[in-house]
Amino acid sequence: MLSTKKIFLFWVPLAATWLMMSVEGPFLAAIIARLDFPKYNLAAFGVAFSFALIIEAPIIMIMSASTALVDNRDDYFTLRNYTFILNSAITLLMLILLTPTVFYFLTENLIGLPHNVAKITHITSVLLIPWPAAIGFRRFYHGLLIKHDLTKLVAYGTIVRLIFMASTALFLFSIKITGAYIGGAALSIGVVSESLFTRIVSERTIKSILNNNYEKREKLNFKYISKFYFPLALTTILALGVHPMVTFFMGKSRFPIESLAVLPVINSLVFIFRSLGLSYQEVIIALLGTNKKNYEGLKNFALVLGLFLFASLSLIVFTPFIFFWFQKVSGLSTELSMFSILPAKILVILPVLTLFISFQRSLLVHTKETEPIKGASIIEIIIIIFSLFVTVKYFMLPGAISAAISYVVGRLFANMYLLPSQLKAIETLKKSYSER
Repeated sequence: MLSTKKIFLFWVPLAATWLMMSVEGPFLAAIIARLDFPKYNLAAFGVAFSFALIIEAPIIMIMSASTALVDNRDDYFTLRNYTFILNSAITLLMLILLTPTVFYFLTENLIGLPHNVAKITHITSVLLIPWPAAIGFRRFYHGLLIKHDLTKLVAYGTIVRLIFMASTALFLFSIKITGAYIGGAALSIGVVSESLFTRIVSERTIKSILNNNYEKREKLNFKYISKFYFPLALTTILALGVHPMVTFFMGKSRFPIESLAVLPVINSLVFIFRSLGLSYQEVIIALLGTNKKNYEGLKNFALVLGLFLFASLSLIVFTPFIFFWFQKVSGLSTELSMFSILPAKILVILPVLTLFISFQRSLLVHTKETEPIKGASIIEIIIIIFSLFVTVKYFMLPGAISAAISYVVGRLFANMYLLPSQLKAIETLKKSYSER
């Protein structure tokens, strides 16, 4: 039987990993806000980070693939080579998008950034070139560690990442480098350091896998991986691809610069709590197994975790502590802090919805039925874009408020879309349990 203690001990290092990563945003935003021209640099950093996120989107779910698919020597080499090809492709795409002609068309003509902000954004994006491939590299090895119950090593890697990120940021802050450039350089150096550390500590696990030569019924190949992985990759492409679209609509909304400046700060706060839900996805994939009691234990743990996330974030955004966070921790001015409060309140439910969709996706990954995940992501992005269009054009809401409403409504529709597939996956699990 899978006990609550077992789930908790397995989950805690992964939760700590996501929590530590979630600290990066507020930390860097606080540094940028304390340097010259904070509004423009926060906006530039937010846009550059959005570009980096969409470029890395195709590789993010490789951790789920690694956790679910790698069992022996052949699996390891096949998925590793697949990962390297994806990493090369996304790096090439980023280089193309960073050519001045393409980049300034996107930022100035489409998004509507002022030239000075677009220029800062461009240099920040160049500093983020190593980011996507380094993410893919370390997530592949993270999946192997998670599958072999070595989640503590994943957390140790994040500590390494934070040390290098913070050291870089503080050094550049001390010599008064432009705020957005500090953010880009610190993120890249941090994640590259984490990737190298993860590869080193994965050596024993890799040797164990390479010594495992048993033959599976269905041999892993690029065709099988692509069929399994494409819906997962498309999910993150759509989910993260929405950020540039949100940026576009905010550029056309009321208070565009203010919205672009505060949304990364608001998202950083909410992501601290969303990260706990995201971390639970790999727990379910790894621990679900073939025992009915495993499913019941994982489900009950998720219910308790959801209540905790909602209550904890509510205690911040609906109390005076929100002013302390935005002004003292994040370094926003009183004006920008006041501007941030309503969007933060709207987003209070998002961590719970994130946990719910992580639970739904993990069941589908476990049963190898990833296609509905793609459909949910398409529905979500359509609803987000539609909501942004309506709230910006017809209701004339400030961009940050429009974005908050759209994120919540889009995620709700995605959750509802996955409900039938979730119930079907549960029936499949019950059938497999009874057969055993």
